[in-house]
Amino acid sequence: MTFPDLADFLHQWLRNMQADVLRYLIFSVGVWLTLWVVMARALAHRKIRPDRPPPRQMLVELLVSIRSVAIFSTFGLITFGLFRAGLLPGPYIARELGPVWFWTSLVLMIIGHDAWFYWTHRLIHDRRLFRGFHRRHHRSNNPSPFTAYSFDLGEAAINALFVPLWMITVPTQWPVVGLFVLHQIARNTLGHSGYELFPARKDGRPLLPWLTSVTHHDLHHARAGYNYGLYFTWWDQLMGTEDPTYLERFAQAARRKAIARTGPSPA
Repeated sequence: MTFPDLADFLHQWLRNMQADVLRYLIFSVGVWLTLWVVMARALAHRKIRPDRPPPRQMLVELLVSIRSVAIFSTFGLITFGLFRAGLLPGPYIARELGPVWFWTSLVLMIIGHDAWFYWTHRLIHDRRLFRGFHRRHHRSNNPSPFTAYSFDLGEAAINALFVPLWMITVPTQWPVVGLFVLHQIARNTLGHSGYELFPARKDGRPLLPWLTSVTHHDLHHARAGYNYGLYFTWWDQLMGTEDPTYLERFAQAARRKAIARTGPSPA
């Protein structure tokens, strides 16, 4: 059993920080540049809101997101330390389980993270926790791709805790974690992009109704009491927390004829 020394920790922290900052910048700047500059005219009919957030908001979001990345990198040292100390056998076990488990564990990790996000997200919307944990994110009432990691310190820590907990409890290879993080930042920046990019059926409903669309999360920023899900609509539908205007708003953003919602509205 070998515990990493301070120099190892600092080196690993810097590597994590560098990789996470670069990944955040590639996706946030890439989505902003592609949708808001290069394709802005072509996608104007898919813009969810007519106005754009001010430049100062986006600059603050970027700086706060870098702070969140530092917290993510710090929590990453938990799994690094456990692995180096021989106390995290999961990656070795997962490797022995072969390629089927490789892809299965990736799908399960995404599903597990969606559940973690939904319930912790609802928790920090409690009025006793909101001001200290989640107000920073909702200051971006009109979000941008840079909003992706714009978190209060407590919310960043809650989000960062998922990967160590998952790695401790579920045998998962390191490359799976890398693919999971790529999926997470891609969905996060696109979800805050302000353009409805998801396809719609002819009747205006989402073609993939089990996935959260850009409109789905944009409504959460507009009306904070609904739409807590990150990747999937399952939990919001099951728990009655999906915005009752969601399907109509999605149809409008997708430039389809508005449709009436079927079934009971959430309380």
